[in-house]
Amino acid sequence: MSTFLMLNPLHIIMEIKSTVTVIGGGVSGLFTALDLALRGIDVTLVDRGDIGYGTSGKFHGLLHSGARYAVTDPDSARECIQENKIISKIAPHTVKDTGGVFLGITDDDLQFSETFIKALNKVGIESKVIDVKEVLQKEPFINRDTKMAIWVPDKVVYGYDLLASVAITASLNGAKILTYNEVVEIIRENNNVKGVKVLDKINNNTNVIKSDIIVNTAGPWSFNIIKMAGLEEIPIMPTAGIIVVFDKRVNNMVINRLRPPSDGDIIVPYADSSILGTTATIIEDPDNFTISDEDIAMLVNEGAYLIPKLKNMRVVRSYASVRPLIKSEVSAREASRDFRIIDHEKENGLSGLVSVIGGKFTTGRLAGERVADLVSSKLGIKSASKTATTKLLSPNDINLLNYAEKIRLPKVIVRSILDRKGSLDEERYLSSLYILLSLISRGTM
Repeated sequence: MSTFLMLNPLHIIMEIKSTVTVIGGGVSGLFTALDLALRGIDVTLVDRGDIGYGTSGKFHGLLHSGARYAVTDPDSARECIQENKIISKIAPHTVKDTGGVFLGITDDDLQFSETFIKALNKVGIESKVIDVKEVLQKEPFINRDTKMAIWVPDKVVYGYDLLASVAITASLNGAKILTYNEVVEIIRENNNVKGVKVLDKINNNTNVIKSDIIVNTAGPWSFNIIKMAGLEEIPIMPTAGIIVVFDKRVNNMVINRLRPPSDGDIIVPYADSSILGTTATIIEDPDNFTISDEDIAMLVNEGAYLIPKLKNMRVVRSYASVRPLIKSEVSAREASRDFRIIDHEKENGLSGLVSVIGGKFTTGRLAGERVADLVSSKLGIKSASKTATTKLLSPNDINLLNYAEKIRLPKVIVRSILDRKGSLDEERYLSSLYILLSLISRGTM
């Protein structure tokens, strides 16, 4: 429900009433909005940019099997393999089942293998030792000194495709998706959060959203929301992971180093590129982080242990994903990749505010389910989560022309994209279809 308040002839504030407002259009926020919408709860999601504007749009494209964390973070590993299977079922159009392989190259790698295999078995992740010669047939560019190879069910997930599919599914189930709406104020009455004030960057208006509950899924920017709410801190550890993109793809499977998680030990075959990651550096400001030439050189040198050819390839670009890891006494590399839900009524005596911190892209659906469980409980609603079994919509599942007309998007734009189907450039324009999904999910507001 929306009403308009005239402050002066030149400035209008629109007041929106929504039972729940979700701040953050990353994977956790979008799945939270979808989960709540499927339960029949009135929900509005806001983000200062497009969906995936922050951390969720800057990961390395890996749908984790959990194998990477089986030894060091078994709880996170169990969640990853569960969600790997669920995402593959509800959004097969966004997943490529490449498989993954852990390569043992040094004696230290081989010594780690026994511990690794035992941990995989313990957390329930399928694996098998495969002949190195067989791997070389599929992956001719891997290190010829490889002594051992262990297959795991790693996959590639096309990040924006999945986020747009969640957004359109949530929107068509009643959620309001307001991208390019930045939270500038938390509306608070005594010890109760009552809503948010947002700046609509597209229409240059200031809008108020009145809500019973605010869900903070702003990732590494969560601290900004907490400060607006009048609280002093939230236990997050913003951690930058640098990722390098090469000019061509030289692997078919996800290539991992057979050792505890470290820098430069994952190479993902993402579309036509090989993507190498990552680092783990604690930072102060997620909006101000610089990638140095030394950082890139270090990653390439580490990645070259897996695929020596990388040293002679061209790096076309690099980027950093700032992860909102749960604050702990250990290093960023050793910190848990699990997520945590904070009920600020219990933690700080401030009702109406819930925060989600930590987690991974792979476990975003699960985080959304858990926070929706908490929100539903607070609202006295007993409906169960449905996101684990709800098929996410793809561009093939809706009439893009009809929906584009509803949001007053010029038909010529949609037709120009759709007419690429069957042409030489069909595959190159697929991403545009998911941008259309995102626009449609946003509607006309």
